[in-house]
Amino acid sequence: MPNKGGGMSQVAGNFPKGKFIQLVLAAIVAGAAGIGSAHSSDVVLQGSTTFATGIAQPFASSVEAQTGHHLEIIPNKSSLGLLALLERNAELAMISTTLDREVEILRRSDAGLPFGRLKAFEIARTRAALVVHPDNPVRAARLQEIGKILTGEISNWKQLGGPDLPIRVVAVREGGGVLASVEARLLGAAHISAPDTIRVQVGTQIIKVVAQEPGAIGITQLAIVKSSSAVELVTDEPIEQILSLVSLDDPSPAASAIIEAFRRIASQGS
Repeated sequence: MPNKGGGMSQVAGNFPKGKFIQLVLAAIVAGAAGIGSAHSSDVVLQGSTTFATGIAQPFASSVEAQTGHHLEIIPNKSSLGLLALLERNAELAMISTTLDREVEILRRSDAGLPFGRLKAFEIARTRAALVVHPDNPVRAARLQEIGKILTGEISNWKQLGGPDLPIRVVAVREGGGVLASVEARLLGAAHISAPDTIRVQVGTQIIKVVAQEPGAIGITQLAIVKSSSAVELVTDEPIEQILSLVSLDDPSPAASAIIEAFRRIASQGS
């Protein structure tokens, strides 16, 4: 009967017995170590696309080099990042507004979640951006006027010196950090109530919708505007966004190292 282990026997025959056993053991140990490191050092960051495009993705390789941990970055929305964190599907959530504002939004759908265990760590700050259709001659407005647009009190561009054209607000659905920051600054505890508001799923869709809708004003992130041909509507004051990483309870040693690395690199790049 053929020897099923013949292949191994032939290989073993090329080495002294003791040396071959040492090589096999070394290969097993190395393989086990490789498997462990490939999984145990991965850290999942999920949430804000503003944080992901402005901080996490540009600085990921530097953070990985400094900490020895591989980052898996999943951009969606601040609220989804917090839900993933609470469900233990992420080690850190990325948010682009205050934690209090996001928690206030999430409480309306599930007040029983352990929000008190969430801890935010500010990494950097940026600002929100407003965009209009390229044919719209109105290129500047005061924040007070933007607030009135969001409530519907100003509903036509002619009220701002522009064409006789209905204004249509374009924004993501609730839970996005950019929208939460804009609403908090301009509307306090209230939310957009302008009629015929166009809601999209993610911030990158806002630029496309505004480009097709002559009367649109879109609420989006600065990084998207800078990387596109979108026309920004300049305001008299910036609408600041706080970019933070959030942990469930105290961060693990790996998460703490990542938080501090992002802080160092972001401060050097500012």
